[in-house]
Formats: sequence, structure tokens, C-alpha cells
Amino acid sequence: MSDQPVNKEGATQPLPQRPDTPCVAVCSTTFDEICRGCGRSVAEVAHWVSMSAEHKERVWQRILAEGYPRRNT
Repeated sequence: MSDQPVNKEGATQPLPQRPDTPCVAVCSTTFDEICRGCGRSVAEVAHWVSMSAEHKERVWQRILAEGYPRRNT
């Protein structure tokens, strides 16, 4: 089963175009569980390259809803 968004007719929708990574080069995962720049957890940062597109999209949706990424924190 796909994790892609589904419209009201039940058809899957294509994932939105996003940058390769939410990283904004304001990293703080050395000292924090959640990066103050991109909003990802330490595990999400570490495993980003191996995540599926659908998993990355779920992370993108969460961090955008939380007001990330932030460039000047």
C-alpha cells in the first residue's frame, strides 16, 4: 500500500516537488534532539538518504507545519 496522498475519489496524488533536503546549514543536532534549523530529529537527519520518498514527505509535512526550516534561529 502506498503512503502517497489520496484525493477524495481515492486516487493517489503525486508527491509535491521539494528540495533534496530540508537542511538549511544551521545544524544543532550535536546538542539537541531536534535540529533548530530544519526541524528534523537526529535519526531523521542520519537516515534521510535512505528514506523512501513517502517517508520524506511525511517528515516535510510535519516540519513545515511546525514552522521549519528556519534559516536565522
